Amino acid sequence: MQAEARFVSPAMKRTSDWILSQELPSDITIKVDDAAFNLHKLPLASRCGYIKKQVSGVGGNKATHLEIAGMPGGSKSFELVVKFCYGVNFEITVDNVAMLRCAGEHLEMTEECRPGNLVGRTEAYLEEVALASLEGAVAVLRKAEELLPASEEKARLVARCIDAVASIVCGGDGQFSMSLGTPGGGGGGGYNGVGAAASREVDDWCADELTALRIDTFQRVMIAMKARGFKGIAMGTLIMLYAQKSLRRLDMHGRDRKKMGARQEHEKRVVLETIVSLLPRERNTLSVSFLSMLLRAAIHLDTTLACRLDLEKRMAAQLGQAVLDDLLIPSSSPDAAAATTAYDIDAVQRILAGYLDLDYTTDPPPRLDYTTDDDFSSAASPPHSDVAQVGRLMDSYLAEIASDENLSVDKFTALAELIPERARFNEDGMYRAIDIYLKVRSYH
Repeated sequence: MQAEARFVSPAMKRTSDWILSQELPSDITIKVDDAAFNLHKLPLASRCGYIKKQVSGVGGNKATHLEIAGMPGGSKSFELVVKFCYGVNFEITVDNVAMLRCAGEHLEMTEECRPGNLVGRTEAYLEEVALASLEGAVAVLRKAEELLPASEEKARLVARCIDAVASIVCGGDGQFSMSLGTPGGGGGGGYNGVGAAASREVDDWCADELTALRIDTFQRVMIAMKARGFKGIAMGTLIMLYAQKSLRRLDMHGRDRKKMGARQEHEKRVVLETIVSLLPRERNTLSVSFLSMLLRAAIHLDTTLACRLDLEKRMAAQLGQAVLDDLLIPSSSPDAAAATTAYDIDAVQRILAGYLDLDYTTDPPPRLDYTTDDDFSSAASPPHSDVAQVGRLMDSYLAEIASDENLSVDKFTALAELIPERARFNEDGMYRAIDIYLKVRSYH
């Protein structure tokens, strides 16, 4: 986006030209971070209320040095402030407007100090240009994040950008026309059938930018979108992309756990728990494979019990769509010496029990509603055709874990007996699992 504004003021330019033409020596040195600026009081004090206070009053006119602490954007933003005060033209863009707006607030460059000041100029650009488009609002939001907490104090930039993003995205039918495929990993078209290449490029770019936000900012964006009617399937896709980015370097099998510092592990845990709290409640907005990936990460990072149980309930509601690999969830610390099984069989047993607790007498509604106890309601019933699929899946799972020497007979039989008779056409799968279990132990 090339939208821009120029700071044009004939009076400022004349003052600047006069100062330069007279070759007046600087009468104040201002230090910002590690940079020192040799400047003139007159053009600065005429625009900056803060600097005016420092160089005015008793003894102020004798001040030759000033250090500005906590400058938003540091010396880079102050350099642009100096240009503004000296009447030097420069462009205001989505990349620097957040920095300039915060700098103007910090230095009290308001209309009360002088009309057409920096705060007013940047506000006009924000309202008329940057926050009027999705690309602009997202770009400013990314920059405002870097300036926290200054950008969220008087200027409220983060909140305004979030509001603009949510309003623009949900102004139509409440979802992107992203060419990202369905949550289950399907193919091509956008969610609402918009197929224009330019539109897809913009939406994909915005999705990429949104999923690069800090987790607390991303959470606020998702909540704002949901409040404005953002559709579950599109919301699920954004959350899935965010999770894949933030958790992609996480080793689910524990090989990397000792290498991860306590602080990094805590940060990952916070990200994951926040992601789970944002998951849409509508059924089939997320694939079972994705839910399984989150559960593996939750076990690995030792998240709260509520977080893990939430994921297990979601998997239970869609168990008929699962494949064997989705249930092969590693134990938190597989250890042969401690007689721990390689896979978390207790979690799978809870998932199956949750599936069986659902009411099979009604067709499933489109939502996974929660009761007052934050449980999925029994109204979220699986279809009858799921039962046979789940039976075959569990037989395959039993056969897979039967070779684990640390699997006790009690745990094996408890899981086997949990599979209902109506889920089986024959006993072949069960006999195969039992045969594997006995053969492994016959050699001891």
